[in-house]
Amino acid sequence: MKKPWIAAAAMALPLMLTACGGSTPPGASGGGGGGSSPDTITIGSVHPLSGASAGDGQQMDNAAKLAVDDINAAGGIDCLKGAKLKLDSADSQGKPEVGQSEAQRLIQNGAVALLGTYQSAVSQNVAAVAERNKVPFVIDVSSADAILQQGYKFTFRLQPSGTVLAEKGAQFLSDLSKKAGSQAKTVAILNEQGPFGTAIAKTFSDKAKSLGMNIGPQISYDPANVSDFTTQMTTIKESGADVLMVAGYYRDGVLAAKAVSTVKPTLNAVWGVANGAFDTPQFPGEAGAAGEGFFDVNYRLDMTNKDTQKVVKAFKAKYNDDIRTAAVLSYDAVRVIADALGRSCDASPAKLRDAIAKTKLDALVAQDGPIQFTEAGENENATPIVMQVQSGEVKQVFPEGSAQTKPVYPASPGQ
Repeated sequence: MKKPWIAAAAMALPLMLTACGGSTPPGASGGGGGGSSPDTITIGSVHPLSGASAGDGQQMDNAAKLAVDDINAAGGIDCLKGAKLKLDSADSQGKPEVGQSEAQRLIQNGAVALLGTYQSAVSQNVAAVAERNKVPFVIDVSSADAILQQGYKFTFRLQPSGTVLAEKGAQFLSDLSKKAGSQAKTVAILNEQGPFGTAIAKTFSDKAKSLGMNIGPQISYDPANVSDFTTQMTTIKESGADVLMVAGYYRDGVLAAKAVSTVKPTLNAVWGVANGAFDTPQFPGEAGAAGEGFFDVNYRLDMTNKDTQKVVKAFKAKYNDDIRTAAVLSYDAVRVIADALGRSCDASPAKLRDAIAKTKLDALVAQDGPIQFTEAGENENATPIVMQVQSGEVKQVFPEGSAQTKPVYPASPGQ
């Protein structure tokens, strides 16, 4: 995988464009009378600030706030006479209907663009609201392909789609295990039952079968209500599968690791695909020895990038927390909107949408090129890599062009 991702952080965004006039657009305030530019531009952030995924949601909202602060500290949007950004945050509670109503509220309160939302089911509803109101929506994290299969024109996604994640997940498993001399044969699947987990499981299963692997059993669960995976893990142990693929969120990922440690199925690998836990900096500490050796195929913040390193340090200094990749994508979502404002010199949602569609911006996550969108709204250069917990730290291990160190396979979980 090539690595041409030398990114420019928000504090260095190329917003030095000629100032342009026009009446104050929606989402802007102040600026005086006719023909003057706005002095405040509102962006809406929709994430799960409460509920089972609150830890991720709060991080993502905080990262969006940090990006707004960095852009404002660097002078705001130059071609709109230094207009400052304002973030209006909303709590989806991880519920599609709440996310939908909150998105509508944010737009009615003047947001010229939205970002979010972490859960695919929520993003599906928010995308429908954005399209109906003709307000651009930049998805930071939500992988379900169906979101962008509706012919939408105002919705864009930064992370790789579910199809890309799942197909690469199966291909990487085949390639890595074969290279290690212990090719994966039978894969059990444990997935959350929403649109995200269901789509990942199906696409992964289809691709794995085409590569000669067997699938079974496949077990789904409700991430909001699950409290223990002992029963599910016993079924997986009895199946004789040599690999367990897990697609879910952070809290349930930790629970799955603890169940693996307790039940001790005979596995060569626990293989996350777009897993919300296995590649986060917090996971090794919370799971302890139970998570040692776990893999995850996912998008990843690019720690070879000096601008990414600055954001990581700034987030730690401001929030006393280690930033997760999902939150870096929220930071990037604000950068995309700010960059588009700097090129359109117009904060009206329609003009902003057109500018976002023409984005070509270096990313803070590892991918195959700059952020740029297809006609369907997909980030065409987004791609996952393989990470593994080694000696209590998450390391990039595959493909070789992105590897910090070599993968350990087989990796008996929790040993």
